Amino acid sequence: MDIKEIQSLIKFVAKSGASEVKLEMEDIKITIRTGSQGSGGETTIVQQIPMAQAPMAAAPAAPAPAQAQTPAAEAPKAEDDSKYITIKSPIIGTFYRKPSPDKPAFVEVGKDIKVGDVLCVIEAMKLFNDIESEVSGKIVKILVDDSSPVEFDQPLFLVDPS
Repeated sequence: MDIKEIQSLIKFVAKSGASEVKLEMEDIKITIRTGSQGSGGETTIVQQIPMAQAPMAAAPAAPAPAQAQTPAAEAPKAEDDSKYITIKSPIIGTFYRKPSPDKPAFVEVGKDIKVGDVLCVIEAMKLFNDIESEVSGKIVKILVDDSSPVEFDQPLFLVDPS
C-alpha cells in the first residue's frame, strides 16, 4: 500500500464520520482515528508488520534447547557419512524405487550393488530413466522417499564402498 492510497483512505474515513477505523492486511496494519468535533484533527497510525521476522523470532525461542542438542548429535553422523559414497540424482524428476507398483524395489538397505546395477527410476517429462550405479558397494541408506520429487544433484543413496 503506497502513501497515496493511505491518504485517500484517510479522506474517506474523515468524510464518513467514523471515529476510528482499523485495517489489517498481510504486511501492514493501519489505524485511523478522527478527532472530536472540537479539535478537528485526525490521527493516523501506520505499522509495518514484519511477517517474515515475527514467526522466525517466535519459533526458535521454544525449541532452542532441542536445536542446540541436534548439531552435537549430528556431528558424529556427519563424520560417519564421510566414509560413504553419495549417489546423486543426475536429473530433475520423480524418484521411484520400483520399476512398477507391483514389482519389488530395485535395491534395499544392506544390498550389495556393483557398477551398472539399476538403483532406481526417475521420471522426467513422462520418460522413465533408469539410474545405474557408478560404484560397487553396499547400500547403507536410502535418502529419498518413493514417489517424491528430486532435484538435480540431490543425494539419493549412501553406499559403503568397502
